[in-house]
Amino acid sequence: MKTKSNHRIKNMANKITLMRILLIPVFIVVLLSKVQYHAIIATIVFAIISLSDFFDGYIARKRGEVTSIGAVLDPLADKLLISAALVFLIGRGVVAWMAYVIIAREFLITGLRMLASVKNTDIPVNMSGKIKTNIQMLAVGSVILGLSFSNIAMWIATIITIYSGLEYMWLGRRLFKDVF
Repeated sequence: MKTKSNHRIKNMANKITLMRILLIPVFIVVLLSKVQYHAIIATIVFAIISLSDFFDGYIARKRGEVTSIGAVLDPLADKLLISAALVFLIGRGVVAWMAYVIIAREFLITGLRMLASVKNTDIPVNMSGKIKTNIQMLAVGSVILGLSFSNIAMWIATIITIYSGLEYMWLGRRLFKDVF
């Protein structure tokens, strides 16, 4: 007998999100491999993972299957993908400090969201966060392929990431009233 919560955990959107997470090691193995066309194959896997981010959210909203586990796993999948890609691309087109800044912002905002959750409040996803994610994915894809503009794309991704992080910290400033 299926329980309602079990059904909600196993909905299509959450299955897509879990698939995204499970494909990250595949992406890394292909990225690091020496097989012919590994950069193109890695980019295709990266693109599948990245584009499925749109579909899991769309399906969850369209079907009315937005779940708390999905709300946690979806941004986690994005952060894992971008962080893994950046770490393995340091020295291969990604400057280390840019990777550290981007990854630090992801941890910082995740911590802010956790603090908000503990205080029974929410910091909704805003446009700068969505733009940041898309720009990061495009920048990483350009680095994997070794495109001529990948350095500029990484600069843009880093600047937008910093801006987005500052915007989220500003929106969450009320959470720190009793801390400082």
